[in-house]
Amino acid sequence: MTFKKIAIVTGASGGLGREFVRLLAKEELDEIWAVARSEEKLAALREEIGERLRPFSLDLTESESFSVLSHALELELPDVRYLVNNAGYGKFGAYNDITMTDSMGMIDLNISAVVCMGLITLPYMQSGAHLINIASQASFQPLPYLNIYAASKAFVRNYTRALHVELADRGITATAVCPGWIKTGFFARGDIGADKTARHYPHMAEPAAVAKKALRDARRGRDISVYSGYVKFCHVAAALVTQKTAMRFWLRQQKLR
Repeated sequence: MTFKKIAIVTGASGGLGREFVRLLAKEELDEIWAVARSEEKLAALREEIGERLRPFSLDLTESESFSVLSHALELELPDVRYLVNNAGYGKFGAYNDITMTDSMGMIDLNISAVVCMGLITLPYMQSGAHLINIASQASFQPLPYLNIYAASKAFVRNYTRALHVELADRGITATAVCPGWIKTGFFARGDIGADKTARHYPHMAEPAAVAKKALRDARRGRDISVYSGYVKFCHVAAALVTQKTAMRFWLRQQKLR
C-alpha cells in the first residue's frame, strides 16, 4: 500500500509560514496541507503553488480545529514528512495593557496548538520525518513588556528539544527554530499602542532565509536552528549572563529604562 507523502504547515498564509510552503513545494511531496485562518489568503497561496496545496481554513485557538485535522488524517492515513508549527502571535506591552482575551490567546496558539498539532500528527510520521516548531530569540531570556510571548516561546524551545530526544528511537527529528526579528506582519498585529513596548527591531531577517536555514538544520538532525550571527551571539550570551543582566540589556535596547 502506498501512503501519500505530505507536509503540514500552520500559519501558512503569510510571512514565515508562506516561505515554508514555497520551499516544501520543491520537495517530492504529494500534498502540502496549509492551515491558516484566512480563506482568501489560502486561495491566493493555492493559486501560486498549485493543486498540491490543500487549504484548511481553521483557527487553532479553537479546539474544533484539531478535530477537523485529526479526522482528515484518520481518513487518509498519510505519511507526514514535515510538520511545521508556525502559527503564533505576540502582543507588545505591559501585563495590564494586554486584554485577557489576547493574553490567553497567545498561550492557546503559541503553546497549546503546538502540543495538539504534534499529538495528532506524530502517529502519522515515520523515520526520516521532521517536526519543526517556531520558537524565537525571545525564548532565550525573560522579556519585560513582551512577557507572555517570550515565556510561550521558551516553552516551545524547551519542549521541542526534549521531544527531539524522545523521538530519536523513531528516527524523527524535532527542531526549535529561534529567529530574531523577521520582516513579517507580526509587528502590525503585535502593536497595541502601549506606552511601554518594544519599538526597536535590530538585525531584521528575511523570512525566506530563516525558513531555508530551518529546513537545512532539521535535515541535519539538529534540535535547534538559530539564524544570523547576531542571534547566535545573543544565544551564547544568554547562557553566560544572569537573567537579570539580560533583562537590563533588553530594557536599555528598547529604551524602556
